[in-house]
Amino acid sequence: MKKIKILLFSIITSFIFIEVSAVRAGTLDFSVNPVLPSNQVTANEGYFDLLMSPGASQTVKVELINNQSKAITVDIAAASATTNVNGVVVYSPTTTPLDKSLKYNLAHQVELPNKITLQPKATQTVSITANMPNSSFDGVIAGGITFKEENQKSTSSQKGMTVDNVYQYVLGFLMRQNKTNLAPTLTMNNVQAAQVNYRNVINATLQNSAMAYLKDMNVNATVQGISDNTLKYTYSNSAMEMAPNSSFNLPIPVSIQGAVQAGQTSQPLKAGKYQLSMTVYGQKDAAGNYQANVNGIATKYDYKWTLTRDFTVSAQEATKLNSSDLTVPKDNSVNILLIVGLILIFLLILLIIFLILHRRKKAKETQKQNALENELAEMKAKLQKIESKEEK
Repeated sequence: MKKIKILLFSIITSFIFIEVSAVRAGTLDFSVNPVLPSNQVTANEGYFDLLMSPGASQTVKVELINNQSKAITVDIAAASATTNVNGVVVYSPTTTPLDKSLKYNLAHQVELPNKITLQPKATQTVSITANMPNSSFDGVIAGGITFKEENQKSTSSQKGMTVDNVYQYVLGFLMRQNKTNLAPTLTMNNVQAAQVNYRNVINATLQNSAMAYLKDMNVNATVQGISDNTLKYTYSNSAMEMAPNSSFNLPIPVSIQGAVQAGQTSQPLKAGKYQLSMTVYGQKDAAGNYQANVNGIATKYDYKWTLTRDFTVSAQEATKLNSSDLTVPKDNSVNILLIVGLILIFLLILLIIFLILHRRKKAKETQKQNALENELAEMKAKLQKIESKEEK
């Protein structure tokens, strides 16, 4: 549950959406202060973690302080926690589909105003009503409340590109019925070739279907070619986390990720059969039963999963992905042959047009010559008749 109380700095362009978790002075016109109740599970934290009975309702307070000398309107929204492709838990609304295992969507368990107007230099209290489901359960309902000022106009230029900056404050919001430590689960539901930021990857869909966080997630993955055993792609990350009842596509790089140096290219993705093998550790614990090396240090964990799946990349998939991967050199021989073929077709059409026009011209000339010869023959015949009359 690190950094649940976070300020999200969203940079939106026509090509990229980046959400950075960082607190920056002077970026928000207002402040957010949660008033933690007595049934708060984790005291002295900057987010809500409510211990409630089944079917109970509770209203909590959040203070919004306008730091500016002008009135501002703040949009408010609730969302269930999800996990992004970087293995980071996201508490703000996203376009990521909610996992099928999610039984209780936080957005449906709380009541709050969708916006509020803050007068200049004023403090106003927002009431949020949490409604605990009637059914009993172990685990946690996890999500967040997002506060975002309307009509933000903050732009900057970076290397000739205009960037719109949108700032929002996300407050973690958890609901639970007991303090039972529920174990997370991990399954690999699907593996397929895909792209992230126009780079080829192998996507492994990981799912945590338990109402528990998968913390301190340490992933080591290897994609080994079966059709071509010389092909091998690896990925490791020891600083990941998954939200309860969430899933995400873990991208294992095939092409160069990030900035590409001059003259640097990626090998194209090859069609064929592959096998993905993955070892995942979770929840650091000095008394844990499983051990892994993290940056050369032996680290113990409570949980370990070994996941394996075979998959196939078709020739059609490989061709399509390679054609749109910005780091894969393109085969121009096909284009050259196409251009040569088009030129030959064009020349052939010109030749046909020339022959047709030449034939028509020749036919017209022949027709004119025949007409002239006919006229001469007629004139000759008339002269002969005249001469024959004069002789008589």
